[in-house]
Amino acid sequence: MDNAIYATLTRQSGLMNEMRVVANNIANANTSGFRREGVIFAEHLSGVGDKGQSLSMAHARGRLIDLKQGVMTQTNGNFDLAIEGDGFFLVETPDGNRLTRAGAFLPSPEGELMTADGSRLLDEGQAPIIIPAGASAVKIGQDGTLSANGLEFGRIGIFEPPEDTQLNHHHGTTFATDDPPELVENPRVRQGFLEESNVDPVFEITRMIEVQRAYELGQSFLDREDQRIRNAISAMSK
Repeated sequence: MDNAIYATLTRQSGLMNEMRVVANNIANANTSGFRREGVIFAEHLSGVGDKGQSLSMAHARGRLIDLKQGVMTQTNGNFDLAIEGDGFFLVETPDGNRLTRAGAFLPSPEGELMTADGSRLLDEGQAPIIIPAGASAVKIGQDGTLSANGLEFGRIGIFEPPEDTQLNHHHGTTFATDDPPELVENPRVRQGFLEESNVDPVFEITRMIEVQRAYELGQSFLDREDQRIRNAISAMSK
């Protein structure tokens, strides 16, 4: 296969990957706590022959997570929480503890604060948060302190990835880290608010059109190269 085709195929693969990411961003434009993602394009060099020559190809498997603050919407829900500034909630999932900015929680029949899919919200010691039986008018302070009937009974843990640690998108609005997350010293939690997705739909649709056009140009080039090779083979076989 011609080297130009190899190079173009890697570019096409990267553009297809970016199209999937952009489509996922658009699909989650109204998902609370969602973080926009992008694709990182890099150059991959491969040796060609034995004369020190190389072939430059695209490498687009890396993901970039946009941590920009989303708009906060007031819901007045007692267990709707939003983080202002840096930090994440820590929730316990079947695959381990995960970070999230989605703060819509509900008390379970046992009194544990949980997400809609059943992941338990953890405190600063990474233990489940349990609402005391009979507690009414639960208040949550800016630092995450929980109180009911004038008595404190816990503190929501606000965590962040260690410096220079990779943040990996796990599932939906949750993220995993390569190293254990660290407590945020001065968190700012707002009760009765939810943070919206930080996706800009207009930007994403514009980007989708750009990626589609770039892919079509690459496909047109591959078609021409395929026809050129066929013509060359046909001419040599006569």
